[in-house]
Amino acid sequence: MMDLRRLRDHANELFVKMSIRTTTRRRSEDLEFRFEKRKRQREKMYVVPPPKRSDPLSGSTNGQDNLRIYQTWKGSNIFFLQGRFVFGPDVRSLVLTIFLVVAPVSVFCVFVARKLMNEFEEHWGISVMVVAILFTVHVLVLLLLTSGRDPGIIPRNAHPPEPEGFDGNAEGSNQTPQLRLPRIKEVEVNGVTVKIKYCDTCMLYRPPRCSHCSICNNCVERFDHHCPWVGQCIGLRNYRFFFMFVFSTTLLCIYVFSFCWIYIKRIMDSEDITLWKAMIKTPASIVLIVYTFISVWFVGGLTAFHLYLISTNQTTYENFRYRYDRRANPYNKGVLENFGEIFCTSIPDSKNKFRAYVPKEPGLGGRSVGGGFVSPNMGKAVEDIEMGRKAVWGDGGAGVDSQLSDNEGLNIKEGGIGEMSPEIRTQVDEGDRANIIHARRSSWGRKSGSWEMSPEVLALAARVGGGGGGSTSGPAAVKL
Repeated sequence: MMDLRRLRDHANELFVKMSIRTTTRRRSEDLEFRFEKRKRQREKMYVVPPPKRSDPLSGSTNGQDNLRIYQTWKGSNIFFLQGRFVFGPDVRSLVLTIFLVVAPVSVFCVFVARKLMNEFEEHWGISVMVVAILFTVHVLVLLLLTSGRDPGIIPRNAHPPEPEGFDGNAEGSNQTPQLRLPRIKEVEVNGVTVKIKYCDTCMLYRPPRCSHCSICNNCVERFDHHCPWVGQCIGLRNYRFFFMFVFSTTLLCIYVFSFCWIYIKRIMDSEDITLWKAMIKTPASIVLIVYTFISVWFVGGLTAFHLYLISTNQTTYENFRYRYDRRANPYNKGVLENFGEIFCTSIPDSKNKFRAYVPKEPGLGGRSVGGGFVSPNMGKAVEDIEMGRKAVWGDGGAGVDSQLSDNEGLNIKEGGIGEMSPEIRTQVDEGDRANIIHARRSSWGRKSGSWEMSPEVLALAARVGGGGGGSTSGPAAVKL
């Protein structure tokens, strides 16, 4: 009987050891998983992503030291001819726009202008086709100038700006206090207070009239809108060309529309037939008349709308969001000066040298959690207004550091539990076994960051330690 009792006690003791060891191992795995997850989240903010090849015609590069800025660009732009042309991510829509311009003009030249060449005296008929071709080339050049240039992108900052009043030489403390950047600042424009916002993506305070385009993922000066027809943002450096493109397209539609009716009139006069019979004889003219009539409502209406915006010195974004007709517009200088600002001023140079080589900078050092300054959204998951996504800032790393320090205190080795005194003998009934199994199953349900052992395991360890005559070499000696 004594041998059976000893054997049963020994089995119970091994069962307790395995239960505590399994619980500890699972907690360690849980800590490692959460630590890696937080580490990846923090790396998203501080680690520069690998360069992406966005230029299909860029050719090969000789290592990382010869990379150009357009090859490491963090925005969504697409580059051609080694960074000489910069387009938006929806540059494919540009092909459709070109087709909608070139196709009807080609039909006009073949079926209308070619037959009007002999209808005018002194070879004036050929001028109808020449003007149409030159007009189309002019429109396509304006389209390329609108779509293939920097619209006014503001370069991103590598680090957040220092808060106002930030003193790096603080006395009386080894660490500077943690400062939070204000979300909104106020500046004065022509005597009117204007609010500027902090951009979490570009890590800068946007200048007045600047906005972050969620499609191109860039902050653009004097942001008007993102045009899907040209596949580019419309901003400070290409608004003039955009308006001229829309206005020229309107004139081209009117030109084709007018000469189609002139051709129908010539048929009526030469054959002495009615309008309907003349229209039947030239179905291409009817198609062009319908197409240009519909198009002129679109591009003509857009031209009229932007004439109103230019006369009041507004942007499309400001007109739909702020409605300056209800309050004073700080940028309105009068009709003549507003038009002069758009058409008679020099276009500022681009702030981005896309073909320049990436400058070599020293590596980023580790940041102290307790000091420095942080983004307005760091430490809380709020919606990014421009990007429409969750911010990836975590808890600032404090939770991870505290968990690491707790893990150091939980110094349990595989062989440490096995050094239990062989004199320990205890009665473990079936209820205790059920409690241990329940503790193993419920250990995953506790709050993240809590490293206290379950009450069942603690009680069982205390009972085992008490049954050994006060010995401290058993589970009760484990640091919990």
